[in-house]
Amino acid sequence: MFRILEDLVLSSGLVNLTPGNLVMWLVAFTLFYLAIKKQYEPLLLLPIGFGILIVNLPLTFLMEPEQGLVWFFYHYGIEKDIIPPLVFLGLGAMIDFGPLIANPKTLLLGAGAQVGLYVTFFAAILLGFDLKEAASIGIIGGADGPTTIYLGSKLAPHMLGATAVSAYAYMALVPIIQPPIMRLLTTEAERKIEMGKIRPVSRLQKIVFPIITAMIVMLLAPPSAPLISMLMMGNLFKESGVVERLTNASSNELINIVTIFQGLAVGATMTAAVFLNPKVLLVFCLGLFAFCVSTASGLLMAKFMNLFLKVKINPLIGAAGVSAVPMAARCVHKVGSEANRRNYLLMHAMGPNVAGVIGTVVAAAIFLKNLG
Repeated sequence: MFRILEDLVLSSGLVNLTPGNLVMWLVAFTLFYLAIKKQYEPLLLLPIGFGILIVNLPLTFLMEPEQGLVWFFYHYGIEKDIIPPLVFLGLGAMIDFGPLIANPKTLLLGAGAQVGLYVTFFAAILLGFDLKEAASIGIIGGADGPTTIYLGSKLAPHMLGATAVSAYAYMALVPIIQPPIMRLLTTEAERKIEMGKIRPVSRLQKIVFPIITAMIVMLLAPPSAPLISMLMMGNLFKESGVVERLTNASSNELINIVTIFQGLAVGATMTAAVFLNPKVLLVFCLGLFAFCVSTASGLLMAKFMNLFLKVKINPLIGAAGVSAVPMAARCVHKVGSEANRRNYLLMHAMGPNVAGVIGTVVAAAIFLKNLG
């Protein structure tokens, strides 16, 4: 009897626990707290946190190649580039490009907010990362989880967990990270600038936009095709008005399902052996740096544009040039309305916000073309 009990204990995960496993449990519990208590991007952080937890339970072998359940999600969903494009399909079915079409100059703000990606890329090289690792870290500045996963799985799969969790964590923390930067780089008078109503955009313009954009972007940056094609097809579904079932499926059931598998698979890459080393912790620091610089560069681009514009724009909307849709746009609106109660910046901020999605994908395509 005692022999049976002894064998049972020795074959359990309890005797194989390491201090590193316990630390990773704390990381998982922290994500649970942020998702459940603080409601910071729960759709993303909850499955990621659970993935971190279960992969750090010894002897479960969930990420065992060719055997583990979650390994199959990761291998076929992430490594084979299935899940990120499907997320973009759903995202496209939810996005309204109307504000960008109505005010095309906000495309410059989306481009300006990509500066953080390249600054961080060179900073990472100086800190000892190789070119592919540096690119995978720099893309965090776009605050676009699927694009970070797409690029990281191709250039630096050994760092995918760290880069993806970093990107999603900073997306979730937009309301905490961005406002101090906005207030630091703008005056109260600038934050009070009111912007008029957005001009109406015709249905034809909204239908033509995803078609033309897909053609132009994929011709100029072919590696962007998997993400841009799905993003624009989803948007075409939405704006055509003739495939409501496809639009609903893309923006609801499909994106919800793939978000579960994406979060779980990404979280499951975060084993103690991978996560608990100074290099990975440096990735998180560089990711925060990238996101802060991207926010700042978008703001500064807006201030620069105001030097030449007769009708000034509120420079706060430049901070929405990162790809965190729609969190960054909401954050801009909140800070603007605090300075001026009559300010309604949400729709104006959506222009650079959706432009940032395209800009980050193009940046990823440039990295892939030159480093992949």
